[in-house]
Amino acid sequence: MSPELSVVIPFHDESESIQPLVEELFGALSDLVTFELICVDDGSTDDTFERLRTAQEGHPGLHLARHRDRCGQSTAVRSGVKLAKAPWVATLDGDGQNDPADVPRLLAIVRDPACPLDLQLVIGLRRQRQDKLLKRISSRVANRVRARILGDETPDSGCGLKLFRRDAFLDLPYFDHMHRFLPALIQRNGGRVISVPVSHRPRERGRSHYGVLDRLGAGVPDLLGVLWLQRRARRPVLDYWDGEGRSRDRL
Repeated sequence: MSPELSVVIPFHDESESIQPLVEELFGALSDLVTFELICVDDGSTDDTFERLRTAQEGHPGLHLARHRDRCGQSTAVRSGVKLAKAPWVATLDGDGQNDPADVPRLLAIVRDPACPLDLQLVIGLRRQRQDKLLKRISSRVANRVRARILGDETPDSGCGLKLFRRDAFLDLPYFDHMHRFLPALIQRNGGRVISVPVSHRPRERGRSHYGVLDRLGAGVPDLLGVLWLQRRARRPVLDYWDGEGRSRDRL
């Protein structure tokens, strides 16, 4: 039987976070939903892959993929989503700062019978970020600039905790760093996005792989690229009849 939910976690040199994060996730979801966990090792140079193999031995629902070379977070997430079997995919960062206990809250929204049919992305909003001051300030400025230019009305597009439709994600234009622009890209294709307050925990292990200058250098060209994609988008109103002449509202 196919799972109802796939969880994708990208890792790069985050071996110390693996065991506690896996245990927390299985504890939060095992009695709630049929799910699979797909861990993607993005070309780690430490013992991340070996620790993932160890974690896999005690959790049959854990699947493991590895990039031979580092490709970046967006590509690692996309590799996991392509392997996923469920219609809905949740993502978390591999550093342990996202709380797996928040995943059921996001899942409850899409399980609700009153859930809008066009809802394609539920994204976390980190109200009390547990990062250094400079990182919090740079992120706040980047979010405001992005929201002003792209009009995606998403206060925290960089939050790693997300829940989205697999088919909607794979229908998006792919590029490096696209994970920071998912709300705008989803809306470009006609999908609805909801932001939900979530927890954010202090980094207890490892180090951040992004600096302020790194984000700025990649963010400005990407922002302009997404703006161009928005302006070039066309969403047709599509009428469709199958081979037996039956009309359908949508494919």
